[in-house]
Amino acid sequence: MVYCCEEHVELGLDVIVDEYETFPVLTKIDVDNLSTSCEFCQNRAVYLVANK
Repeated sequence: MVYCCEEHVELGLDVIVDEYETFPVLTKIDVDNLSTSCEFCQNRAVYLVANK
């Protein structure tokens, strides 16, 4: 799983494809209930990219 902001969502998709060689699943996070930061910068994460 990769948490990412709007700016880095394409990087998150690429990471999942490269690591798992499968289609990524993109889920928008309810930002009011989560304070997780992007894995590529320190902005608030907006998306969760997973492999299943």
